[in-house]
Amino acid sequence: MLRVSAHIISVIMHPLFIIGYVLLFIIMANPYLFGFSGPKAQGLVIISVLSISIMFPLIAILMMKALGLISSLEMPEKNERIGPLIITGLFYMWLYVNVRNNDNIPSILTFFILGSTIAVFIGLTINSFSKISLHTIAAGGFVSGMLIVILNCSFGFIDIPLPLVGLEWRVSDRMMMIIVLLLGGAVGSARLFLKAHQKDEVYGGYIVGILSQMVAYHIIF
Repeated sequence: MLRVSAHIISVIMHPLFIIGYVLLFIIMANPYLFGFSGPKAQGLVIISVLSISIMFPLIAILMMKALGLISSLEMPEKNERIGPLIITGLFYMWLYVNVRNNDNIPSILTFFILGSTIAVFIGLTINSFSKISLHTIAAGGFVSGMLIVILNCSFGFIDIPLPLVGLEWRVSDRMMMIIVLLLGGAVGSARLFLKAHQKDEVYGGYIVGILSQMVAYHIIF
């Protein structure tokens, strides 16, 4: 049961999903930051960001798996992670170039995308001599990025739509921060439990993720 839970946490908090989570949170917390004028424009922004940050890198990684360039999607060996990291970093750079001067995209999201890009390339560099945890790089960035987002652009709560019942669930942003912190800690515990990494690789990942977002914040703001 614990192993299944660890795998579920690893999938939910996969590094490719983190930009998408932050985007959706900002839209729910303060949609007025965006320049779109209606649901259609909002949908185009969401599709564009999610396509470049999740779909395109995932398709490229699946193609590498199909071609035998990586043994599995878990990429247990350091050398297997080089290609996926380069591809992901290039897509993140492309996304950042597209959003940095886009009036429809707020700076609070731009900084997080830049921080994620920096984290990927630092992770790629460190990967040459240590199998640093990419999951905890993402988790560290997620926690620090969400803290900055909540402190700078939240009204104190978010309304989470529940389409099946036609209602919205209002949640305190402080509660969301607690959830984010718990998820961030759970990621490291899951990677250690699955024996995917050593402790220094997990802790190093957190440090890289946090510092990358701090650097990006100072660059953008």
